[in-house]
This record gives sequence, C-alpha cells and structure tokens, in this order.
Amino acid sequence: MPRYAIGVEYDGSEFRGWQRLTQADAVDDRTVQGVLEAALSSVADAPVKTVCAGRTDAGVHAQCQVAHFDSGAMRDPRAWTLGTTTRLPPSVSLVWCRPVADGFNARFSAVARRYRYRVLNRPVRPALARQWLSWHWRPLDADAMHRAAQALLGEHDFGAFRSAECEATHARRDLQRITVAREGEVVVIDVQANAFLHHMVRNIVGSLLEVGAGARPEAWIADLLATRDRTRAGPTAPAAGLVFVGPLYPPIWSLPANVQECTEAPVG
Repeated sequence: MPRYAIGVEYDGSEFRGWQRLTQADAVDDRTVQGVLEAALSSVADAPVKTVCAGRTDAGVHAQCQVAHFDSGAMRDPRAWTLGTTTRLPPSVSLVWCRPVADGFNARFSAVARRYRYRVLNRPVRPALARQWLSWHWRPLDADAMHRAAQALLGEHDFGAFRSAECEATHARRDLQRITVAREGEVVVIDVQANAFLHHMVRNIVGSLLEVGAGARPEAWIADLLATRDRTRAGPTAPAAGLVFVGPLYPPIWSLPANVQECTEAPVG
C-alpha cells in the first residue's frame, strides 16, 4: 500500500503522551496517537496505524512530530491533511502530508531529534501561557548553564539522565548540540541528539537549573555525566516547558524544509 509521511503539531497538556495506551482500543482519546489514528481511519474509511519519530510523554508538546502510515485509500495529500485535521480535537493539527517511498520509516530514517525547553525566570509564577512554560523563581545564570552544558556534547553514556522507567537497551547517545540563552524573562534550552532516553532532556534541564541557581558549580555537570548515576542528578524538570521541535531526515526523502537534515530550521 502507499506510504505517507505526516507532520503533526499538538498541545500535549490534555494527553497522556503520544503512545496509544492499549493497541486493542478502538478509540483512545487520552493519547495523541489515539486521536490521530481515529481521525486518519475516518478519512480512509479503514483502520490506520501510525509510527512516529519520537514518543513524547504526558504534558509534552510537539511543533512538528513526524509519523508515517500506510493506506490504500485514494486520497491526495490535501485531503489527508484537511480531512484529518477537521476530525481532530483543537489541540492537534495535521500540518502536512507527503507520499514517500516504502523504505521511509519515521523512526528509523531520522538522523536527529530536537527539543526546546523554556523556563520563565521571575519571582512570580505565570498566568498566561503557563502550559508552555516551566517556572523557576530564583535568578538563573543562563551563561553559566550554557558553559556547563557543553560538557554533554558528543557520544556518551547518559545513564545519569535516564529515568528508572527507561526501556532503552543502552544509555549511549550522541548529543550534537545544546545551547542555553536568555530571552528576556525566559531561559531557553535547545538540545539536538541522534536519539533521547526517557526523560533525558527534562533531567538535563533539572541539573542545569541547579547550576544556573548557583547551587552547583559549572564543573558538576561533567562530573555528573561521568558517574552515570541518576540518583546524583538534579530533579526532573516539569513537562510543561518541553516541546519536541521535530526530527531531521536526509534530503533524499523530500520532506518539508523544517525537518530536512541540511536545513537549520527555526525553533521558536
């Protein structure tokens, strides 16, 4: 059957994450995958199953989650995009759809994944856009956080930053880019790696916040990485501040520019 790649945008606040809770559920309105597959199946008039680039946890958002599905239904990309979106809740949109070769796999064809974490840094908690922000009331030194974070670049065992529930067979990951910068009252952490462990970004952010608040020296991050011991790291940062910016793919797949490996895509 023909294969399609899709770009999906969602507010994860009301969902228990991306992954369908039970594959036997005919309708699963508690996960992004559940509502997306129900909408696609309605357009196809037949069951549709999806595979995504990277599963997100409860409360985590996505700017461009990429998934693929197979369907013999005769629909053009515009019909898939608009027809599916009209059947989705307001918090989820199918932004684009492209036919792809059978060899494309949203998960295994990706060469990198990108996340952005945003922390409102002021004495008072947010009232507006609170589902998109974490909050830290102590003054944060973003420059110190950035310098400390550079120790994480490269391929390492990130055992110190994986959750106890992580099902990955090993903790080695290649962290390709990490930056910390202040934008007014908001501290922004951008991270790119070949793949991520469960809670890896949120655990890195939680530890960097310790450095930013002056509770730990900059060198602590490098020392922590070397221990591979999660119990020595900082707390897991809240889910609300995390957005899956999207994966990156080689140009051979002819996907939109914001998910092509050769493009420095905007992340704001």
